[in-house]
This record gives sequence, C-alpha cells and structure tokens, in this order.
Amino acid sequence: MPKHVRLISFLMVCSLWSMPKVANAQALIPHTLQLDGTKLEKQGLSLAQEAAQLAQFNQVELALPRARLASQLAPKNDKVWLLLGGLQLQTKEFDAAIASLKKAQSINPKNGDILFALGSANFQQKNYQAAVVNYQDGLKLKPNDPEGLFNLGNAYFMLGRLPDAIAQYNTAVSKDKKFWPAINNIGLINYEQGDIPEAIKQWQSAVTIDKQAAEPLLALAVALYTKGDSQQGLTLGEAALRIDQRYANLDFLKENLWGDRLLSDTKKFLELPRIQAALQQRENSLSAPEQQPTQ
Repeated sequence: MPKHVRLISFLMVCSLWSMPKVANAQALIPHTLQLDGTKLEKQGLSLAQEAAQLAQFNQVELALPRARLASQLAPKNDKVWLLLGGLQLQTKEFDAAIASLKKAQSINPKNGDILFALGSANFQQKNYQAAVVNYQDGLKLKPNDPEGLFNLGNAYFMLGRLPDAIAQYNTAVSKDKKFWPAINNIGLINYEQGDIPEAIKQWQSAVTIDKQAAEPLLALAVALYTKGDSQQGLTLGEAALRIDQRYANLDFLKENLWGDRLLSDTKKFLELPRIQAALQQRENSLSAPEQQPTQ
C-alpha cells in the first residue's frame, strides 16, 4: 500500500497474535442449548488473531470474514473492531470502516490507534482537514508515535501547509532516527520548491538508512540525472526499479505525494532508452516460465 496510509497498527496486530488459540466451545446439552459467553469471546479473539495474521500477508479477502465474525463473537473488544475497520479501509468500504472504528472508539476512547485509523479513512476520502483533527487527537494520546506524526505531516502537505508538514516530519524523525519516509517527504517538498540540492541531501539520507527503499532511490536518481549527473542517475534509477517496479507508474508516484515538478522530470527519466530497457528486462524476467530441473 502507499506509504502515507496507515490502516492497522502492527503493534495491535502483534498483540492479537499473542492471544492463545482456544478449542471450539462444546455447549450442546440435551434439551438445552447453552451459549458460554466467555468461550464465544475467546473464539472471537482467536478468529481475530487469524485475521490479523492473514492481513499481514495481504490476504485481506480471507481476513475480512474472520474479522466480521470476530466482531460478533467479541463485540466488546476495541482491538477487534479496529482490526475490522482497518481491513474495511483496505477494501475501500469507507462507510463500514468508519462505523467499525466509531464502535471501537465508543468501547475505548483512549486508544490512539483508532483515531489514527479514522484519520486514514478521512485522508483516503480527501477530507484532509478532518484527517488533521483525527491525527492531532490521536497524538494527544500517543504523542511520540512517529507514524502518527508522519501522517499528520501528510495531511498538512495535502492542505498546502508545507512548513507545518516539514515540522511534523522532522518531529517524526526525532522520535525514530530511521524513519526514512519522513525524510523522503521533506525531499519531495524541497524539490517542488526548487531547492534541488537540499532534496538530494534528504534522499541520500533516506537511502543511507534503507538501501532497499526504492522511492528515495528513484527520486534521487531523477534529481541527479536532471541536474546533469547522467551516469549516476541512470545507475541508481535502474537499481530502484529492480527493487520495486511500481515506482515506474506515475499514478502510483502521485499517490505517494510526488509533486508536479518531480513527476514531470520523472516522466522524462522513465522514457529514456536505458530505463525503458531496464523495465523491459525486469518484465521479461518476471514473466519467464520457471525452468524445470533436468532429469
């Protein structure tokens, strides 16, 4: 998913993993069907655990029905409703997601992750001002959360409040020195403002933190090529697209907050024969049938 959307807290998912699996309730007694509420709730939590594990591996369609059933069996657990709301966000069921998240909030108003997820719901629907309020409220509960700070920065970014966005990104990095997406986004703003050297500096820092981060690597490649360092730009561009070919898609880049200036330069970069050849080679390698072992 695009880096600016935070749907489910991995800490919440991990906490569900730690819940012990339980056996199915045996509640059938002659003449009377007795439903043990405690056992049903445990079953619900076990289903939520399965859904969370499936979600981590992007098996959303399999996770969603488990999460729905879990919310019926454990209706008083805010984490279950948060998980369901997060999965509904991934499938763009926005009304259902917001209803689930509001239910979670009514159970536990002190869970900051719920407010962050509501912010993501509003962000995806381009209700950026509402997203700002959600993220700010979430940060009152979790003031040191780098992802919450980052997402607030993104909402400010979309509202054109660029100094506020940079301030939030810098605060996110101060909480987590290795949080390269915030460094990357400062570079995006620098580039749109015409400060190419500073943008390059930010992207170099991001790549130093994570050499497998395709986004800052491609942005750095485009910037270097555009300012005249053709050879290094092409080499880095090829490396970035080997890591993640999605970044050859301008729509995907726009989803990740790339601005008009950078998108225009990237379009020219992606049309270069050497980059086209690298993309074609990558596509051929992905579509080639696996070689059968010799007898």
